[in-house]
Amino acid sequence: MNNRRIAALVATLLASVALSVHAKLPPPPPADPAKVEAKKKADAEAAEKAKAAQVAAEDKAVKNFQDNMKKAKKPVPKPTPIATAPAAAPAKAAAPAAPAKAPEKAPAKKA
Repeated sequence: MNNRRIAALVATLLASVALSVHAKLPPPPPADPAKVEAKKKADAEAAEKAKAAQVAAEDKAVKNFQDNMKKAKKPVPKPTPIATAPAAAPAKAAAPAAPAKAPEKAPAKKA
């Protein structure tokens, strides 16, 4: 029982110290616009390389599948085209709506 109290006290003490240290950290310096642009460019290049690698791996897998089907003397199925959604056209400006009709007042109650 005593060990549990000590462990709980130590855990609470460590948590409070960690929170107080975190609260006193200075804010990060503002980002340099040139560095931000360079990082965006590097990220775009990395994404392009990853996409090219993905396409190459898919082509290799398809070729392997087709070769294995030919070796097994089975018919190679034709690829099914995947329909992609057309690009969303910009929404046309809606015609101005008629002005809203003022709500009618309820008839006055007779006393």
